[in-house]
Amino acid sequence: MLQPTDTAHHDAPRGLILDFAGVLTGDPRPVHRAWCESEGLLAEAWRATLNDHPEGRRLYTALEIGQIAQAEWNEGTAALLGAHVAPENLMGRAWAGVPSARRMAALARAAKDAGYRLALLSNSFGLEPFNPYAHAGIWDLFDVHVVSEVVGLAKPDPAIYQLTLDRLGLPGPACFFVDDHPVNLPPAEALGITTVLATTENETVDELERLLGVNAVLPEEALSSQPANSPSFKGCTHLW
Repeated sequence: MLQPTDTAHHDAPRGLILDFAGVLTGDPRPVHRAWCESEGLLAEAWRATLNDHPEGRRLYTALEIGQIAQAEWNEGTAALLGAHVAPENLMGRAWAGVPSARRMAALARAAKDAGYRLALLSNSFGLEPFNPYAHAGIWDLFDVHVVSEVVGLAKPDPAIYQLTLDRLGLPGPACFFVDDHPVNLPPAEALGITTVLATTENETVDELERLLGVNAVLPEEALSSQPANSPSFKGCTHLW
């Protein structure tokens, strides 16, 4: 992990670039294991099919960069998982129980309020019929969206990081990037971006609070800090 550079002035525009799965969501692996068991599969069937099976890897790579749509991926991957696995909305069924990372979303909101420009940089796993970003409720947090399926590039291709900087209108040394896969960090570092390897949600948010100089406050925590007769207490209804 790089440390922030001294060349970027504190008042200059700054950017925060966030990965999606495993950063803005909870760890999907326990949910996928439970889903597999509910479908009569081995607990590791999802991971093994997407990562270890040659055709499973080919299909997922094609999905990431938009060579096939999610519906086609559903059909092909369901067949690999087992003849009894229905292809209808396969991705949505497996991902529906993955929780949003509410404290990380609060951190992103605090950074935006502090003047950071926010970019979502995500290797896609399809947008239709299941849209994971809409499901997690985080799309509107971001000024810039760089989704691999849409742009035809996927991390760790260096070009997708440069594209993100171009869309933010910021140089690398002015930006921070958070991802839960170590392989995705070096191309960002090569552009001068400060990188953070996401571990647990709380540990990652604590580190970002220190680096960015902001505090992640959940909506209910903000409400509890307001007097009961405060207008903002009565009027605030948006909860994650």
